[in-house]
Amino acid sequence: MIAKLRSLAREYEDMSKALMDPAVHGNPREIARIGKRMRELEPAIGMLREYERYHAMIAEASAVRDDPDLRLLAEEEAGEARRDLPKLEERMRVFLVPKNKDDGRSVIVEVRAGAGGEEAALFAGELLRMYLRFAEGHKWKTELMNMSDAEGGGLKEASARIEGSGVYGALKFESGVHRVQRIPETEAKGRVHTSTATVAILPEAEEVDIEVKPEDLRIDTFRASGAGGQHVNKTESAVRITHIPTGVIVACQTERSQQRNRALAMSLLRSRLYAAREEQLAKERGDMRSGQVGSGDRSEKIRTYNFPQDRVTDHRIGKNFSNLPSVMEGRIEEIIAALHERDLQEKLAGMGV
Repeated sequence: MIAKLRSLAREYEDMSKALMDPAVHGNPREIARIGKRMRELEPAIGMLREYERYHAMIAEASAVRDDPDLRLLAEEEAGEARRDLPKLEERMRVFLVPKNKDDGRSVIVEVRAGAGGEEAALFAGELLRMYLRFAEGHKWKTELMNMSDAEGGGLKEASARIEGSGVYGALKFESGVHRVQRIPETEAKGRVHTSTATVAILPEAEEVDIEVKPEDLRIDTFRASGAGGQHVNKTESAVRITHIPTGVIVACQTERSQQRNRALAMSLLRSRLYAAREEQLAKERGDMRSGQVGSGDRSEKIRTYNFPQDRVTDHRIGKNFSNLPSVMEGRIEEIIAALHERDLQEKLAGMGV
């Protein structure tokens, strides 16, 4: 672990020297790249200095023999160093865990009703609301991109954009099949029904992230459905985009402006294509292990919301959480923290640090 940190410290020194190179001065992009990397490495420099200071304090306590007062002071400082050293080493291990390059991105949340008819549609609507309330609690900006309402309430499918720093890092483990167990209001005999909904968390992709050729697109416009009054019947503001090479189809109809709907639909298309590409690359590298917390498999049943027992169970970590009404109001921080802790421990074990 210390060898890895010292290697990063040498990289930091090399980059500091590179900034003094006249050839770099005329290249703003290279300066920005080096500056970004140096900021990423700065914590390693501070932790390494702290580590060396602690070990120097411990060594000094052993070296002081003749002066009782100095020896007492040195032993006190060494005791503090020994106490704080394990905490510092844990911080070092966490720092060395490879970061997901998409963690800082905004996201697009897609929710679809699964098995269970009306109950599945109602549950899908509640899940979307849960994520939007969670976003509001973190002061992130939310924007509905597309929604298809179900006849009996709830929704067939919907997509929403959540904009903010670190949104993907927070929500990336939410992709998968969510299952609900409860007694529907229309159930006369009080039987518990099981329904499902599927959630996909896509890191929002920019134009520079993935190339989408205009000739690969078929763009259709149509009249929006749902809320909107007379506007719904008079203008073809809704937009549907088909990516011909992959067959991916996206649609957006929440805005009155066709131009705005088209922009949102293109953002959704780029994000889907980007996520598919990254998933394929991860599989090729062997990064996506079976059973891994962050596998991102959308067909995997990841969580059960049991209303009669007031219990949420995340099957990936085998942990139960109570106060289900609070969870459905968007207070899912405890669940997210547990998933991130398990992911961290798995990565640390894999690194052997």
